[in-house]
Amino acid sequence: MIPIIIVIVSFLLDGILTNYLPFLVNQLSLFTPLLTLVSIFIIYPFFRKQEKKYYWIAFIIGLLYDLFYTNLLFLNGVLFLAIAIFTKWIYKNYEITFIRNILYIAIIIILYESCYALILWIFQMVPITIPKVIYKIMHSLILNILYTEIIYLIMKWIPKKYKKISIN
Repeated sequence: MIPIIIVIVSFLLDGILTNYLPFLVNQLSLFTPLLTLVSIFIIYPFFRKQEKKYYWIAFIIGLLYDLFYTNLLFLNGVLFLAIAIFTKWIYKNYEITFIRNILYIAIIIILYESCYALILWIFQMVPITIPKVIYKIMHSLILNILYTEIIYLIMKWIPKKYKKISIN
């Protein structure tokens, strides 16, 4: 139940924040929310023994993200699935700590934004330049890292009887 709540809250916050925070290039914005993407990383420990279910959830969240926010059907579904696979690799090979979360989320955001921009550039959907991609990455990091750490701390404070996993 906890991972579903995290995903729903993240999904709704993405929609709310994109309406209230300017996110276009050349505006004074320090925050570009990718909270749903962050939630994909955060919820993995709940699905360590149900990885197929985790992948399906990531793909469906990506499809919903496409339907509600981007109108590019299947693009975010596939990208969120790829991020879920990368997240599994991170959790299997590295220790997750409060400080390392910053590095992992930064890598995930850079990977996501780079792949997204590359796909848009390949199919020539939107004019993409490297400075625009770097701008978007840099402005995505602040809010998303802060959100990651807040959710991480909240999950550490949840009593063990309500969660069936260990965060570390």
